[in-house]
This record gives sequence, C-alpha cells and structure tokens, in this order.
Amino acid sequence: MSGFGTRLVSLTRKEFRQLLRDRSNLAIGILLPMVLILIFGYGMSLDVKNAPVAVVLEDSSPTAHEAIAGLQLSPTIAPVLLSSMHDAEKLMRERKVDGIVRVPADFSRALAAGNARVQLIVHGADAGRATIIQAYVSGALGQSAVRQADRGGAAGAAAPSAGRVTVEQRMWFNAANTSTWYLVPGLIVLIMTLIGAFLTALVMAREWERGTLEALFVTPVRPVEILLAKIIPYFAVGMLGLALCLLAARFLFAVPMYGSLFAVVLSSMLYLIVAVSLGLVISSVTRNQFLASQVALIATFMPSMMLSGFLFDLRNVPTAVRVIGHVLPATYFMDLIKTLFLAGDVWPLIWRNCAVLVAYAVGLLLLARMVTRKSLD
Repeated sequence: MSGFGTRLVSLTRKEFRQLLRDRSNLAIGILLPMVLILIFGYGMSLDVKNAPVAVVLEDSSPTAHEAIAGLQLSPTIAPVLLSSMHDAEKLMRERKVDGIVRVPADFSRALAAGNARVQLIVHGADAGRATIIQAYVSGALGQSAVRQADRGGAAGAAAPSAGRVTVEQRMWFNAANTSTWYLVPGLIVLIMTLIGAFLTALVMAREWERGTLEALFVTPVRPVEILLAKIIPYFAVGMLGLALCLLAARFLFAVPMYGSLFAVVLSSMLYLIVAVSLGLVISSVTRNQFLASQVALIATFMPSMMLSGFLFDLRNVPTAVRVIGHVLPATYFMDLIKTLFLAGDVWPLIWRNCAVLVAYAVGLLLLARMVTRKSLD
C-alpha cells in the first residue's frame, strides 16, 4: 500500500474510534435521527381530521336535518349540534370549534323555492386549516343538496329530466391522501443535513479547540488526507441514517417508493457529500464549537426545513424567498427524493438535480481543501 493509502487508513481508523468513543457524536448521529423520524412521522401532520364545527339548526324540519347529514358522515368534520347562534359564537371565540354552519329558519321553504342558503363561518387564524375545512364542509353540504334535488326531480312527474355529470376523482402521487407520505421522504433531507453538516462542523471545531489538528499538522499527513479521513466516518453514519429512514418509511408509515432504490441511494450519497463538505468548510472557518454549531444550524438545518420545499411549496412564496431556496442544495435533493418516492424514476429530473448536486459537491470539496491548511494562522 502506498504512503497515501497507509496514512488515509490510519487516520480513518482513528476517526472511527473517536466517533464510537464520543457518546455525544453517537447521540447526534443515531439517536437524534430516530427521534426525528418518530416526531415527524407520528407527531406531525398537515391533515385535518375530526375538526369540530358548530351546526346551528334554526330550522328543525327533516329537510334541514338531511341537509347536514353529510357533515355527520365525514371523517374530517366533527359536527357539534347547537340551537342558538350565540352559543356557537362563544365556542368559536374560545377556539373550541373551527367553524359554524348556520341553517336559517326559512331553509325548507327557501329550498322548495330553489334559493336555499346556508351560512358557513370558519376560524381564519390558521389559513391553511380554514381552507381545508371550508372545502370539506362545502362539499358535504353540496352532496346533500344533490341528493335532495335528485329525489325532487324523481318525484315531479312532469318535470323535465336533467343531465347529470359524475366526476370520478383520482389523486396521483399520494393515493392515501395523507401528509405522512409528503413529510417522511423529506425527513431524509433533514437527517442527511443534520449528520453531514451539523455533526461534522461540531466535531471538527472541537478538534480545533482541543489542539488535535495541530498535532496532526506536525506529521507527514496532507490536508487532503485529513479531509478524506473526516468525511468517511460521517459519510458512513449518514448512510446509516438513510437506512433508518428507509426502514421507517416502509415498515412504520407504509410510504411507497415508486422509484428505484439505486436512484435513492445514489442521490442521497451525493447530497451527503455536499453536506459533509459544507460542515468541513464551516468548521475550518470558525474553529469554535459554539460558533460552528450556530452557523451550521442557521446556514444548513433551518433553511433545509423552511426553504427547501419540505413544508411549503416554493411556488407559493415571494420571489426573493424562492430565489434563496433555489440556492440551497437541499432544495434539489428534496425535489429528487420526493419524486423518487411518490412519482418514480423521472430520469430527466433525476439527472438534472444530480448534476446540480455534483457541482455543489465538487465546489465545496475544493473550498474545504482551500480553507484547511497546515497552518495555525
């Protein structure tokens, strides 16, 4: 084995031993990803279920009761039957209900005349939740109106027959219609970022503080060998995190993976190299644990969560925020991983985003090599 290979193997062995010996590293690299998987998989959901909605029946006729029957059968809405608008408004102010459906006293007569109206009031503090509740309530009331109109048309012998249009709905890329399928693939991006950038920056800065790297600088090892020895152990930990995410997605949350496992692993490896290289750059520039952790958190983990498309569609944000989001390598990996899980092997998108990640990896590795010098300056 050449001198380069011998030194690299020795340094890598040392890094693995140090990684296994330091329990804080293992906690961040293994325990924290498992906690994130459970929190985001089980504890976080963008779905609306059993939303309490007050139903004020000012008309007690069978027609009015039938009009709200769709609400009682909906898994999304939990109707609370009330007799007065005053009680409903009180519950709304106390945030005990998310909306109010008011059936006026003249509902039956107005329905017979063909101009019945139902009032819907939705709590708008959470705009996204309000929109979902509004859509479900409107849909449930609309279905009841269609059933009543069908019966009315069948009862009138002389009424002309009207054509009906039946809409057959199908949801692509999320057949279960659950936010878990949307969140769990994106969790891979957060864990890769956490292990690659945050953990690497923290550990490297710790060695700068303790003087370990200065001791290496007086040996024949080269900066590139130090960088490779730092990359390999945390790359392995990152791949372990990827395996945990894939197992959790398959066996805990039943998230399908329509794309190939090869493409998922390849894109994850590319992004992990980007994240580790970014962590090395941050640690070499800061050389302080506290500062490195803050910079890594602000520059990598938080943007990956907020600006990469993990929680929000970047097409719906202001232009300036969208531009910042597209500067982040996490955005391209987020697009990749969600496409591979939910849509399949869309190769033009895969190759395009992988090329971007390769460019980031090469650039950050060169930058890490430039800022890591055998010098104490």
